[in-house]
This record gives sequence, C-alpha cells and structure tokens, in this order.
Amino acid sequence: MQIQRLQAMKVVIQRVKESSVEIDGKKVAAIGKGLMVLAGFVNGDVEEDLDWVAKKISALRIFNDSNEVMNLSVKDIDGEILVISQFTLMALTKRGNRPSYINAAKGDIAIPRYERFKSILSKEIEKEVACGVFGADMKVSLINDGPVTIIIDSKNKI
Repeated sequence: MQIQRLQAMKVVIQRVKESSVEIDGKKVAAIGKGLMVLAGFVNGDVEEDLDWVAKKISALRIFNDSNEVMNLSVKDIDGEILVISQFTLMALTKRGNRPSYINAAKGDIAIPRYERFKSILSKEIEKEVACGVFGADMKVSLINDGPVTIIIDSKNKI
C-alpha cells in the first residue's frame, strides 16, 4: 500500500560567508556570515509549520566550533539570516518536463506566511532578518561556506 504524502513548506538553507539580493540593479538586502534561506509555501501550511521550521533553522548546529566541528548554530555565532521566497521549491516534476507549481501557495496566502515566517525567525535569532521582495525578479548572490546545504520539509518532523 502506498501512502499519499502531503505537500509541505520547504526550505533550502545554505551556510554562507555572505549573501545579497539585487532587484533592478539595486541591492535590497545583504548579510555577512550566516544562513541564506529559500522558503516555499503551500496552501496547507499552518502556524505550527512556520514555527517548527524557524526554530529548527535557528538551532541547526552547522557552524564550526574551535575544534572545526559543526557544533554551533547561527544564534551561537551571532550570524545573520537572509530569507527569500521561492515558490519553485514546490515544483512537481513527476510527469513531463515542464514543472507544475499548482501546489505552491498563491500570493494572498503565501505573503502573510512569508511575513510571519520572517517574524518568527527574527524572534528566534533575536535580530532582524534580511529579506528579498516577494514576487520580484531577484538576483541572489552568495558565497557558500563549506558548502553546507540543508533541505527541510515541514511535514517531515518524525
């Protein structure tokens, strides 16, 4: 018997030395050492999903300690976070060669979730979170540190 899996909020986290977002040739956000987070939302996301993912991101021990062991969180190193809305994370690619984004939350649902997610993350790391502009054509730059890239799915908590 096959279990049907529900679509869920997804984030791609990259440990960076620096990252920035440019729109129409103008830099709108930039961070130094920390995390660049791409976040995708679906219609079924609830407050608990946003909260769980934000807490997980802020507590992930993916920065090196003095022994060069990944043992510190972004909070521990007083790092920064840049969050970018990324509906293409919700792409369905099972059939054909054109991804379907039918499960991605539309702006009226995704924007409030994006804003709430940024707010929760800011509270968790006790500093402002940098961000892109929802729906804009953004040019994202980063220097990946490691590289370290982690993917989190809000329905994959167990």
